[in-house]
Amino acid sequence: MKKNLLLERLNQIGTSLEKTDDALLLLGLGSVGNEIGRLDEYSDLDFFVIVKPTLKTRFIDQLDWLESVHPLAYSFKNTKDGYKILFDDGIYGEFAVFEEEEMGEILFSPGRIVWKDPSFNNLEIVSPLREAPSVRQESLSFAINEALTNLYVGLCRYARGEKLSAMKFIQNHALDNVLSVLHLIEKEVEYYPDIFGNERRLEKRFPGFAGMVGEMLQGYQRVSESALKILDYLEAAYPLNQNMCKEIRRLAVICDQLEE
Repeated sequence: MKKNLLLERLNQIGTSLEKTDDALLLLGLGSVGNEIGRLDEYSDLDFFVIVKPTLKTRFIDQLDWLESVHPLAYSFKNTKDGYKILFDDGIYGEFAVFEEEEMGEILFSPGRIVWKDPSFNNLEIVSPLREAPSVRQESLSFAINEALTNLYVGLCRYARGEKLSAMKFIQNHALDNVLSVLHLIEKEVEYYPDIFGNERRLEKRFPGFAGMVGEMLQGYQRVSESALKILDYLEAAYPLNQNMCKEIRRLAVICDQLEE
């Protein structure tokens, strides 16, 4: 099973790091970290490597410590700190390399120690020192009115021919604002919420909303229809300014007429 292979691969990376004698800690993150309960056949490897002072460059410039575990079919240095990788047996991963003193500035979800050097005792490093800005909002009024204005601006852009921008305003920005307060509107099933994205695992966390969200995301050719579905949802959730609602519906009619 791939789940077992992922965990075994991570353990093998820990063994490889130990052999270098230059690493201090391997930290598993996400579904190979503290959230193993959601690990499945479509998971990947997310991890941090903490190395000894001055040796970060060595681990970034030379990936021999990974190649010795299993050959890499693909590697892409996506940040100054790390890579996205694909092993030639299909295991995908993303990792970053840090020195201990850098960890105070890094935003991440608490991780799981996969391997550590016996001399390394700073076990508090498994949790971030900085708190990530919340992707959730606690004010229905702010988020819903932001979504309302996203719908208005998006339809204005569609009417002038800026269809792609309109789609992003309505099906991205407006919906993101709805998602930021969805926990205040719908009953949430506790299932590994992500501190970086409200859309993660939405289908399990908000199954009722998941059943209707497709109507709010009808694509490039049905922007006005998407906007009206979002508006209907907002009206059912919160007392909206009716002047704005009338304007949004008027613009939606104009957008539909442009397509005839």
